Amino acid sequence: MDQLDKTVTFSFSSTKYEGTEARETFTFKEIGIDEDLDDEALKVEINRIFQAWVWDKLNISYSIVINEDKNR
Repeated sequence: MDQLDKTVTFSFSSTKYEGTEARETFTFKEIGIDEDLDDEALKVEINRIFQAWVWDKLNISYSIVINEDKNR
């Protein structure tokens, strides 16, 4: 890794389930982030990637069902 590469470290831990935690550091290049993004765009992109990383680490599947009352 080049000394000038920007990195981001993602981490989480559960306050409810002991041992449910992860920490990983990536270079911007590894996760496909353009280092020249402005601060706001950078925050949005890192947040999006972080959420995907957490979902992958927790191996969670889910569904959302919205029912509509057709009798109204």
